[in-house]
Amino acid sequence: MIRALCTLALLTVAAASPARAVDCAPARFEGRAYTICEIAPATDDLRLFRADAAGRPWGSFAALESAVGPLAFAMNGGMYHEDRTPVGLYVEDGHEEMRLITSAGPGNFGMLPNGVFCIGTGRADVVETLDFAARPRDCRFATQSGPMLVIDGALHPRFLPDSDSRNIRNGVGTSADGRRAVLAISDEAVTFHEFARLFQIGLGLPQALYLDGRVSRLHAPALGRSDGGPRMGPILAVVDPAGAGG
Repeated sequence: MIRALCTLALLTVAAASPARAVDCAPARFEGRAYTICEIAPATDDLRLFRADAAGRPWGSFAALESAVGPLAFAMNGGMYHEDRTPVGLYVEDGHEEMRLITSAGPGNFGMLPNGVFCIGTGRADVVETLDFAARPRDCRFATQSGPMLVIDGALHPRFLPDSDSRNIRNGVGTSADGRRAVLAISDEAVTFHEFARLFQIGLGLPQALYLDGRVSRLHAPALGRSDGGPRMGPILAVVDPAGAGG
């Protein structure tokens, strides 16, 4: 109990402290291991990247770095089809490549409510899909995924505390004022319920969105980490301003 409280206190301190540029660190919450990356949308140039000018998906952190320069941070950024095109809404540099999907469907994406991660000017927000459809936001970049992990401070209603479905998972949560975006990846297999509680209780974020669990990967040079694996679809990344090439 004491250990759990200490871990929660550490996460609460991290949530209350001003985030340095792409501050990634390992953490433990309720006995599970995670890596958590704090992004400040007002100062960190967080963007989405899917394909090059010829339409060829980047597919990997290394391929993206070869074109734009060193990445200060990167993570897989939403679900995609076999050809690596986005499943739902996808906006890159203000251009909508895929429309918003509001209907239920198979798999995790269609387990409503799902949501949109919208990167605007100076802020970033996770928004539930029907709310986004009713009140569209001005997104420079956006990716739709699902399910929502936390909706207005509450866990997704279909998450079960005693679930035995475990996977490596990654997601993103945002503060109410849009000034904090926190991206997390589990460093061991966790349930949806466990992962969602990380955002709700451990990080105190009112909105959080699941990004994936089949291809979850992180590129965090400050930690000496760059995960490999199958080729990805959209990639969330912050280009290192000291070495940017495009």
